[in-house]
Amino acid sequence: MKVYHSSTITVKHPDTTHSRQYLDFGRGFYLTTLYEQAVRYAERFKRRGQMAWLNTYELADHCDGWKVLRLDAYDKTWLDFVSVCRSGEDKSDYDMVVGGIANDRVILTLDRYFAGEISQEEALGLLKYEKPNVQYCIRSERMLQECLTFIESKEL
Repeated sequence: MKVYHSSTITVKHPDTTHSRQYLDFGRGFYLTTLYEQAVRYAERFKRRGQMAWLNTYELADHCDGWKVLRLDAYDKTWLDFVSVCRSGEDKSDYDMVVGGIANDRVILTLDRYFAGEISQEEALGLLKYEKPNVQYCIRSERMLQECLTFIESKEL
């Protein structure tokens, strides 16, 4: 399956080392299958006066036996996992996490929830109307090496 990663540089050899720690699904290499989503994310770099690159990869379908967490909805499981990851308290050992990205609309709800302005029930009530845009977070170096192949990088 073709997947994309936006960056300020070409990333031929991805790793988890350069990832920030307090992201939606913790430290890892983030990808999406949605071309338009990747381009929109890259536009953020351009608005800051930086270079914007769209890196394309093939994520192998045949990689079985990996520990993968799938979060298919903005529900309590998703919210609890994102909360733990964003606080830096995640101790899980998933090789990959697949689930909804905290896009602009979702992040507003999360910010209000994390600030204590709204309860978990209120946050979930707002999130249930959002359709998840899927992101993949590969969290193990071994999975990156064995299941992800660089195809190309284009400057945007």
